[in-house]
Amino acid sequence: MDDVIIRKAVPEDCHSMLKLIKELAEYEKASGEVILTLDQFIEDGFGASPVWGAFVAEHNSEIVGISLYYDRYSTWKGRRLYLEDLVVTERCRGKQVGRKLFEATMEYGKSGRYCGMVFQVLNWNEPAINFYKKYSPKFDDEWFNVSIEFKV
Repeated sequence: MDDVIIRKAVPEDCHSMLKLIKELAEYEKASGEVILTLDQFIEDGFGASPVWGAFVAEHNSEIVGISLYYDRYSTWKGRRLYLEDLVVTERCRGKQVGRKLFEATMEYGKSGRYCGMVFQVLNWNEPAINFYKKYSPKFDDEWFNVSIEFKV
């Protein structure tokens, strides 16, 4: 897919982006976990205090992939880019769309003076693990993922 365009997301992309996020949740067997509304998603990315940024992959005027990231701070290392989701719609996987999005995100981090990028990958998601291995990442088996949910 040489004609895929990678660009920064704009508010008008959010509907398509949210569809891809739901597609990812379904792939990860967690479709019931997506409770984010479109209005909240737009506000969180493009409102008065945006908390996320994203690149989109566009093919024939359709969003076929996203890379959504935000700032993270390490008291040991400084500014780090956190890659929340790298999603390519199923029919476009294996066509270099994910590579283009991932590399655009890494370049954004390098040019933005981040000291690195961190992300998670499910231990059963072999295609994703093999994809990331091409970039010589450090896989960490020392830390547990921990979350606490708040009622909003």
